[in-house]
Amino acid sequence: MWALHFYLFSLQSTSVAVRRQCPADRRKVMAKGVLVDLTKCVGCGSCTVACKMYNKTEWTKRPALPDSEGERLAAAITDANSLGIEKKYAPSSGENAELSAENWTVIQKRRFDKETGKCTSHQPGKDITALGIDIHIHSADAVSSATKTDGSEVWRYIKRQCLHCKEPACASACFAKAFQKTEAGPVVYYPQLCVGCRYCMLACPFSIPKFEWHKPIPTLEKCMMCSSRVNQNEAPACVSVCPTGVMKFGDHDELLKEAKEIIAADKKYEQHIYGEEEAGGTSWIYISDKPFAEMGFKTTVPKRSIPSYTNKYMHFTPVFAAAWAAVLAGLYIITGIASRRMKINKKTAKEGTEENVPSKNVPK
Repeated sequence: MWALHFYLFSLQSTSVAVRRQCPADRRKVMAKGVLVDLTKCVGCGSCTVACKMYNKTEWTKRPALPDSEGERLAAAITDANSLGIEKKYAPSSGENAELSAENWTVIQKRRFDKETGKCTSHQPGKDITALGIDIHIHSADAVSSATKTDGSEVWRYIKRQCLHCKEPACASACFAKAFQKTEAGPVVYYPQLCVGCRYCMLACPFSIPKFEWHKPIPTLEKCMMCSSRVNQNEAPACVSVCPTGVMKFGDHDELLKEAKEIIAADKKYEQHIYGEEEAGGTSWIYISDKPFAEMGFKTTVPKRSIPSYTNKYMHFTPVFAAAWAAVLAGLYIITGIASRRMKINKKTAKEGTEENVPSKNVPK
């Protein structure tokens, strides 16, 4: 019963939170999105500054996880040094820039050989999300990160943040309803509902949600696409400050149509729009003149949305819950009746035994 009470309380708290965020007279809006043209980015970092100022997140150079966690994982892996395991720091721009609890958006730098077109930057590491630990593991054959000054390489910059899936896996996995997809497009996180289970970290195909390892009472953090601005049909803070027009805010369907026209008209672009089909489609879509795999994007993400794998089964959850509650109630009743019968039988047997024992006061 406690689980049912908790679930009902979550729904009630969520509705209150939504009512507080959105005015009662808010008009229904079309789903918004952002088109990112990576060929225009110069890596100035204005978007990362705007994000931190608007969301009041910290600037930090501390490790992205506690020393103890890094030491524990390194000790658990044989010959950790040969695997190149190192603690990851959290800069918001550069080749080592990574999303963290403080960095909701980052600018990652990638270098490409001018002749071969191959990426010469170190390849991104892996997030050990199954353990809830965020450690950067570089492959043994990682390429040297020394910058060349002879004009033999070109640079590309990639803006990263939550992609705001059309059918977010984080929201599907969160039983507390801490993650919710809004009509306007953003996937919003409500920390007051979060129980810290970190299921969202396991469910997200893009490894976006980050845990606050350094806090005694931690929550998860991620980009929320400046939902209060988007609800008013205003561009997110990062989009509004971009000096080179890398990002364009608007109706998602219109942006997708525009992206298709751009890559069709100019063959320098990869003939693929990242986010059009990945994980069922995302609110943020990208176009690039370099292969997305070499730009550090996850290209193994399924085209089908993650929640669609379980939707047809989840419809039976209320029925299963009710049936299981009935089974437990039945077992309680049956065991209660059986227990009472056992007590009565023992009492009866004891009384019968006492009646058959002759009294010491009765003469022979």
